[in-house]
Amino acid sequence: MSRRTRPDAQESILAAVLSRAAAAAPRGLVVLDLDSTLLDNRPRQARILQDYGRVAGLPALLEARPEHWQGWDLRLAMGNAGLTPAEVDAHAGPARRFWAEWFFTSAYCRLDGALPGAAAFVRALASTGARIAYVTGRPARMAGGTLHVFRREGFPPPDGAGVHLLMKDDLALGDDAWKEVAAARVERLGPVVAAFDNEPAHVNLYARRFPEALVVHLDTDHSARPIALLPGIPAIADFRCAITGDAESAAAGAP
Repeated sequence: MSRRTRPDAQESILAAVLSRAAAAAPRGLVVLDLDSTLLDNRPRQARILQDYGRVAGLPALLEARPEHWQGWDLRLAMGNAGLTPAEVDAHAGPARRFWAEWFFTSAYCRLDGALPGAAAFVRALASTGARIAYVTGRPARMAGGTLHVFRREGFPPPDGAGVHLLMKDDLALGDDAWKEVAAARVERLGPVVAAFDNEPAHVNLYARRFPEALVVHLDTDHSARPIALLPGIPAIADFRCAITGDAESAAAGAP
């Protein structure tokens, strides 16, 4: 069951993170996942499905749109785009292989967009003087496309000092194991005061690893594993709130 909070409570949660970041600056650190947390990768998913449609001669897939993706179910997205059940059965395997070849590439991740309010919120975090760590399961080869999206959407770019980008350097490492490694690395950057992730397993990891931090679940999509959030972890839909564009007053007036 979703724990997504009301819009007014969402604003309070985000304001509380800003307040914690300001109080802990300049050493305090906020950890932020990318896919389905700060960034919406459904445009990337839609383009991959369109391109598979071109290769496979499936005209219906040429009209694939981001909203056809509901979670990570490729078969569902293909059906939503207009394929018949028989066509989905016939093409699910080849489409999955095509997806796996292209999803984790800079060329396609350049199509990602920011979740509502995400870029403004991260800029507000940066203005508090706290440190920021983007922690993602993307492999390092996706750095170029990732940085392109940061520039286009207005996210503070990694600078090796106050803003860090931690990407997976071992492709054989699963995402759960990578987040464990990354958690150890971010501890060396400063005390973690808040963390955001869409994957319940990773949210729970941060909550256990950083018990003093405000850990927040992004209730967007995830791997669909039946993992429940630990008690007390709040969930938000995105980063929309009244503080957008007014970081200083939001931090000063946060609870």
